Amino acid sequence: MNWDIVEGNWKQFKGKVKEQWGKLTDDNLDVIAGKRDGLAGKIQEAYGVTKDEAESQIKHFESLNKDLPPR
Repeated sequence: MNWDIVEGNWKQFKGKVKEQWGKLTDDNLDVIAGKRDGLAGKIQEAYGVTKDEAESQIKHFESLNKDLPPR
């Protein structure tokens, strides 16, 4: 998944991110603005997981959303 493309089309991807991580608020999603590192940080905060666990969850999300632009 190309996160530069995700960032450029963030409004289209916010819904999928919200489905995966329901604890993330609209304000969180606005702050993330399509940045992968920002997503990882907000997952850590909202779910109380380590950076490695957040990265693992994002990789799983990417594998489930292969219709999104490739990395």
